[in-house]
Amino acid sequence: MAWFKRKDKGIQTPTEEKKDTPKGLWYKTPSGKIIDTEELKKNLYVSPEDGYHVRIGSKEYFELFFDNNNFTELNPKLSSKDPLKFEDTLKYPDRLKGAQKKTGLKDAVRTAVGKSLGKELVIAAMDFSFIGGSMGSVVGEKIARAIDYSIEHNIPFLMISKSGGARMMEASLSLMQLVKTSAKLAQLANAKVPYISLCTDPTTGGTTASFAMLGDINIAEPNALIGFAGPRVVKDTTGKDLPEGFQRSEFLLEHGFLDAIYERKNLKKQVNLYIDLIQNQPVRA
Repeated sequence: MAWFKRKDKGIQTPTEEKKDTPKGLWYKTPSGKIIDTEELKKNLYVSPEDGYHVRIGSKEYFELFFDNNNFTELNPKLSSKDPLKFEDTLKYPDRLKGAQKKTGLKDAVRTAVGKSLGKELVIAAMDFSFIGGSMGSVVGEKIARAIDYSIEHNIPFLMISKSGGARMMEASLSLMQLVKTSAKLAQLANAKVPYISLCTDPTTGGTTASFAMLGDINIAEPNALIGFAGPRVVKDTTGKDLPEGFQRSEFLLEHGFLDAIYERKNLKKQVNLYIDLIQNQPVRA
């Protein structure tokens, strides 16, 4: 077994020449399952070992829903201002610039129109990576404009929520978005245009208190956290232990807050099935 013995002593390798294992080759789910990231991507970012749905953003959802990933983005250049001159550990404009540079996004939602199973669909998809998917003025405005587009062109609307709640840096301006988006959805309902709401992990705070729960059909991905205040806050406030699975999508389905839960691989088919049924159109294969 001489090939296991080092013949030369004192070999030194400069740090810059050392071969490191590339980062991102493996993903570990909360249950401890290990999966190759390329396999995870092919499986729509769902662990085949335990069914855990990894958080994804607007880019991945657009790829999932739009045929051949062909779509036209709506209002892509809208960006938040700083009317309150807010500052905590950072000035708000600096925080925005940092988030934009890190994520490549303008804000926490992207809106687009394209064909899904051959029929046009407007989608507003939130990105948790942008300041926790917080809902500020731009988020509310882009959702409102997307709804206007749906009404004007009579195209069904899909909202994909993923948010930590209202954006504290915009204070009351952020809270106003709850009213604005809810009012726009009332106009959408009056126009008899279908609205499907998809809640993903996490959907909390002002999003849950407004547009996320106002769909003609409200659905969710498995094990998504959905609620207003988080479980820790609720427990600290009530002083009581919470039921198992509290505020997870399965718990909400059991208690009547959701219509259904679907695995990511089935979302495109099910959303379009609901749209066909609501519009009394032939069901697409």
